[in-house]
Amino acid sequence: MLALLDASAVRRWCSAAVEGLDARRGEINDINVYPIADGDTGTNLSLTMHSAADSVAADRSGTVGGVLAAMAKGALLGALGNSGVIMSQILAGLAEAFDGCVEGDGRLLVKGLRLASDAAYAAVGEPVEGTMLSVVRASAEAVEKLGESPELAEAVSAAAAGAATALAGTPQQLAVLAEAGVVDAGGCGLLVLLDALAAVVTGQGSMAPVQRVPARSRVALEMVREAGSPEFGYEVQYLLHAPETALPPLKATLAELGDSLVVIGTGDGPYNVHVHVNDVGAAIEAGVEAGRPHRITVVRFADQIAAQPAGAERSGTALVTVAPGDGLADLFRSEGVSVVEGAPSESGIPSAPQVLAEILRSGAAQVILLPNASTVRAIAESAAAQAREQGVSVAVVPTKSPVQGLAAVAVHDETRRFEDNVIALAEAAAATRFAEVTIAVGDSITYAGRCSTGDVLGLIDGEVVEIGADIAEVGISLVQRLVAAGGELVTVLAGADPGADAAAQAVHSYLRSRHPLVEVGVFVGGQPRFPLLIGVE
Repeated sequence: MLALLDASAVRRWCSAAVEGLDARRGEINDINVYPIADGDTGTNLSLTMHSAADSVAADRSGTVGGVLAAMAKGALLGALGNSGVIMSQILAGLAEAFDGCVEGDGRLLVKGLRLASDAAYAAVGEPVEGTMLSVVRASAEAVEKLGESPELAEAVSAAAAGAATALAGTPQQLAVLAEAGVVDAGGCGLLVLLDALAAVVTGQGSMAPVQRVPARSRVALEMVREAGSPEFGYEVQYLLHAPETALPPLKATLAELGDSLVVIGTGDGPYNVHVHVNDVGAAIEAGVEAGRPHRITVVRFADQIAAQPAGAERSGTALVTVAPGDGLADLFRSEGVSVVEGAPSESGIPSAPQVLAEILRSGAAQVILLPNASTVRAIAESAAAQAREQGVSVAVVPTKSPVQGLAAVAVHDETRRFEDNVIALAEAAAATRFAEVTIAVGDSITYAGRCSTGDVLGLIDGEVVEIGADIAEVGISLVQRLVAAGGELVTVLAGADPGADAAAQAVHSYLRSRHPLVEVGVFVGGQPRFPLLIGVE
């Protein structure tokens, strides 16, 4: 039993929270009626905590305050959905209480839970009782009843118990929960987080297990909503770099456009903006007027409900891929591949529900999933896990670039066994070396030296190896490096950036003149952020 919370304990808590949310993701998804019965709250919370864990793993502060700050910032940057955004703000409140501390006691936990509750309520445009907001407030109130300086173990046990009691009462606070016969899904996720902390501090395992509710049919769940208005069909979310003075007008604009508005930040980085709207373009334009939005995601709620009718038989094998760009989507579709186009955004990163919907829409019993980016890998794995729960056999081939995805698709053979196809596609992807040309969005130190905003960066296998001023010149330099190690086929994909097509043709001309025996294919990919994508097989 711990008397003080230190950096090591917070690291163990973060890991335990990730494991707990991963294990209970399906349970939480099954009772999710927010904002529709789309089954995504468990997934969103799980992926949010995975982002927090990645940030904690990179932290070198060695203090409880430092690790909690890293945990909160990672959650903020990776927050998905309304529940993920609120969870990140709860962690930010805890981090504020322990700021500057090497280790902390029960007194700081009391302060942290109150700050967490206040921060969560302040972040939501129109707070709704009967949600995870009520659960975190009840947790804070439970520890405050112990006095100002309770023992740490006593405090965490009271926090978890208070949250469990509040969670059980959410159907009495929110009519739609009572109608669906469930407790709040976001509150369940918060209880998992507090259970994990209690287990780390007391060493006695979960103090208040997630409440299980009677199974309800999907049809019944789809008839109710937990919060927000059924008027709005899209969830828009993005990270925003903007001055604090730009936030009030941004919130006012977004509040007029929709509901479920949350805008939060850690004070030393971007803000996470979340809203439900019908006019997606106006919501993104509001972000552009306020500052610089990036990692924009747009989810259509109708796409989150399984496209496959209940009881429908599945057969055959399908390939499903993520393709951020119209040209890329057309290339994959021409090969018979189902495409998740991702959000119409700077990042092109789709949500797990979008990927799941495409898997189910395929109607196949067996699916090979190609994420085509390292940043999409966790989302693909999450969608695959949910699809397996619905009886679909899914294998994720870890492609890190669309050019690896194209190489994998080229060797697919419908006459082979599913397992053999997975191996063949994985081998083809691994044998394809890839390079990327992008533009630096800030000053930084890279493996190739210092870069400044606006510099053209050349990456091979994700590592910066070239810094220049011209897209074509950097692209040619990358091809020189790749072809020097051997290769028979080079694929060049031109992105959406101005000048990308001309740069791709310049790379093609270089290869025709210097390496006439190498086969070259140049295509318009239309991908965001990367003027050129290059693959060598």
